[in-house]
Amino acid sequence: MTMHCRFDPIDCALLDRWQRDLPLVPRPFAAIAAALDLGEGEVLMRLERLAATGAISRIGGTCRPNTAAASTLAAVSAPAHRVDEVAGAISAEPGVNHCYLREHAINIWFVATGPDRAHVDATLARVARATGFEVLDLRLVRPFNVDLGFGLEGASLPLPLPRDTDTAAIEPGDGAIIQALCEGLPILPRPYAAVAAALGRPETEVLERIRALSAAGVIGRVGVIVRHRALGWTSNAMVVWQVEEAAIEAAGRSLLAVPGVTLCYQRRPAGAIWPFTLYCMIHARSRPEAMAVLGRATEAAGLAGVHSAVLFSLRCFKQRGALVAVSEGAAA
Repeated sequence: MTMHCRFDPIDCALLDRWQRDLPLVPRPFAAIAAALDLGEGEVLMRLERLAATGAISRIGGTCRPNTAAASTLAAVSAPAHRVDEVAGAISAEPGVNHCYLREHAINIWFVATGPDRAHVDATLARVARATGFEVLDLRLVRPFNVDLGFGLEGASLPLPLPRDTDTAAIEPGDGAIIQALCEGLPILPRPYAAVAAALGRPETEVLERIRALSAAGVIGRVGVIVRHRALGWTSNAMVVWQVEEAAIEAAGRSLLAVPGVTLCYQRRPAGAIWPFTLYCMIHARSRPEAMAVLGRATEAAGLAGVHSAVLFSLRCFKQRGALVAVSEGAAA
């Protein structure tokens, strides 16, 4: 499946080349325009159109899990007749930034985020009360890769080189800057100046902090955050394996070497109900393509015969940036 019928070469360049490394300069869109031999106004116009049509979720940043804030993957089992109701209650939580229906008895999956673990715990407790279901809390143990990109040429973008994360680089006030990036930069000639004005800080200071946090690995990337389904990546599966601790490192590294494996991480199991420890995401343009990637990944990582489950995503109820900082007066 090709999406070039919807996007001309300039759109493709904007969507492919700047999913990472948005210029951290006062006029980033002018810098992009110069690289494409365009005017700044045309770049702004095109990005506004791509956002309006749903190809772009936002232009902004991602925060590495459990660095400047806290997060967890969670799930509940909802009967078919209550899926919309339960997903709606979960999605209404401000700290929930992703919520999906997946093909499994444990079917509604979501990510709860917040400025600290207490905030995440409170979100999970409210979800349990609102839905009446037990909530699986599958905390991150080790990320192998949590930074994904999607190209328009039929393959995911190359994974970035692994980086160490230095949380000592975080300073007071950084949470508000990261939150602005997670919500999305305005599509204006000087987007960082607009963020700085809203925070009551100088533009130069805000840019300096974004650069420092990016170099420290706290900010995963700053760029064009696309809606992968709109680009044709519609057959997406979370694959989980019950791998012993001693084998997780080697298996995780091997999985990342397989094209089509876009995310990989270790999570804490939840007893007999959910014994799985190693996770990866496969994003593909068809289910046969996804299953072919899974076959190659299973062989490469030596996971044949290991207890596993494949959970294809059926519906997306919510997808947005993480909750890193809560504004004064907001509900906890």
